[in-house]
Amino acid sequence: MQVANDIPSAVKYPNATGDPPAPPLNMEAACEKVSVLVRQNAVVIFTVSGCCMCHVVKQLLFGLGVGPTVVELDRDTSGGDIHSLLLHLSGGGKRQQVVPAVFVGGKYLGGIETVMACHINGTLVPLLKNAGALWL
Repeated sequence: MQVANDIPSAVKYPNATGDPPAPPLNMEAACEKVSVLVRQNAVVIFTVSGCCMCHVVKQLLFGLGVGPTVVELDRDTSGGDIHSLLLHLSGGGKRQQVVPAVFVGGKYLGGIETVMACHINGTLVPLLKNAGALWL
């Protein structure tokens, strides 16, 4: 996964304790953290706590029997930098919805629209099986 060096910084989220966020990591560190997570886990969802669309995606996957790794960006010390990286991966843009961001089998699948479309057209379960997230 490559990231351009000129990615604009995103809004920094406070950590779970309510303290100010830690100084931002650089994009390379955020990219490495995301890369490690998606390589080591069949399904990873980047979310923000309280986001209804994130809740829907998590419930869909849990309902299918998948145990995704969930990273809540507003509770992660590097959440702002990961948010910037996800904005870049999703195509950028001010109106672009960044979360939920779903990775399956080490690859970026997309957000809620893509996940729901895959579920409706019957391609989500095969993707999850191929990634080793389902043993049906």
